[in-house]
Amino acid sequence: MLTGKQKRYLRSMAHHLTPIFQVGKGGMNDHLIRHVEEALETRELIKVSILNNCMDDRDEIAAELAEGASAELVQVIGKTIVLYKESTDHKTIELP
Repeated sequence: MLTGKQKRYLRSMAHHLTPIFQVGKGGMNDHLIRHVEEALETRELIKVSILNNCMDDRDEIAAELAEGASAELVQVIGKTIVLYKESTDHKTIELP
């Protein structure tokens, strides 16, 4: 579980990132979750965007994605989700 200070730090780091995954009309699936897990292992902090044609609730998608990838949900702002998971092999982010 992340503290408020840690979330604030991660949000500031994620500000300049571009989303690398998109959730569209098809919604969530195991394939997307697997790719998010792999990306989190490499990058530790990623953004996922939700397209306008996605009819699911953005908060539900964020919770499912975080739970499926065993990651921490940092932020949901607009149609953008920020996820963090500490990497075992490629650790680069030092939390305060």
